[in-house]
Amino acid sequence: MQVRHELRPLTSARGIAAWYVVLYHIRESAAGTLPQSVIDVFAKGYLAVDFFFVLSGFVIWLNYRDLLAQHRWRAVPHFLWRRLSRIYPLHLLILLGAVGFALACVATGRALPPDYRWDTLPWHLLLLQNWGLLSQLGWNVPAWSISCELGAYLLFPLLVTSIDWEAVRSAVLVALLGLLMLGLWALFTALDKDLLGNDIPHLGLPRCLFEFAMGTIVAALWLRWRHAPRRPATIAALLGLAGLEAYWLGASELLALPFVFVNLLLLLALTAEGRNPMKGRVIHWFGEISYATYLAHAFLFMLFKIAFVSDLRNVPLPLLGLFVAIVVAVSAALYHGFELPAQRWLNRRGPKRPG
Repeated sequence: MQVRHELRPLTSARGIAAWYVVLYHIRESAAGTLPQSVIDVFAKGYLAVDFFFVLSGFVIWLNYRDLLAQHRWRAVPHFLWRRLSRIYPLHLLILLGAVGFALACVATGRALPPDYRWDTLPWHLLLLQNWGLLSQLGWNVPAWSISCELGAYLLFPLLVTSIDWEAVRSAVLVALLGLLMLGLWALFTALDKDLLGNDIPHLGLPRCLFEFAMGTIVAALWLRWRHAPRRPATIAALLGLAGLEAYWLGASELLALPFVFVNLLLLLALTAEGRNPMKGRVIHWFGEISYATYLAHAFLFMLFKIAFVSDLRNVPLPLLGLFVAIVVAVSAALYHGFELPAQRWLNRRGPKRPG
């Protein structure tokens, strides 16, 4: 069965999530100029990564499930090469930029940032830095989630080929979704962690794997329900709102927010063919460049503070606006000038799609 490889509202949602992470990382510098209520909202920006993980599972299932189910292990080299072509070149470029900055610090006698430890650099080069092997994030901090995504990609072929998913009833898939949510909650609760952003060096990988698996199940359900979307979309909207209300009333984010993200993703996918404002050209473009935004913004903000900021906790809003403009411009340049060309160059040289 042929499916579309992109649902535009999902790409747009990825862009919004990336900017929520940016706001999370710059929030403390705006503490002197923005109301505390706004800072509190920005402080939850780490949760956008959880939406990324669910969305990633959805997209990978749509694009590669049929290929792996049909050709099985013969398709794995092609699949992994395509995924590495997507995530690794930009990761390497930003990491080399950080290494260049560190060398400049050494040459000029400037103290290195505390996250820059030379002994951890090989793990970052291998994208293994967040597999529970290190005690801190280090170097380009946002790349921790890309390290976890690599783990999900390695397990994905096993997930696809272990079961005949076409034969699994929808009710069973929904039950599996619930079990994954409970499993994530149980893991964090057993370790006495009450936030999804706790202990990322050790819990980031299982957090990713649970949520990535949730996204694959949402994709499998969407494929079954997309031709008659109105009823499941309405149910997803109501359940998502109920999950948000439960969270506002004090329910644990460990359970409530993955539930919300799953229903939000399903709603966006089921309404993607209609008049959806998330299909607009501008917001979609921000989604297209969102990987560059996500991966580059922390390094850019460090350089920006060195160049322009004197009081790290009281940066004027016009100056923060300048930083936002810089991130947009650099993200566009990286996406169009490096990310896409590098991806295409590598894809032409990798293992061919089995035919």
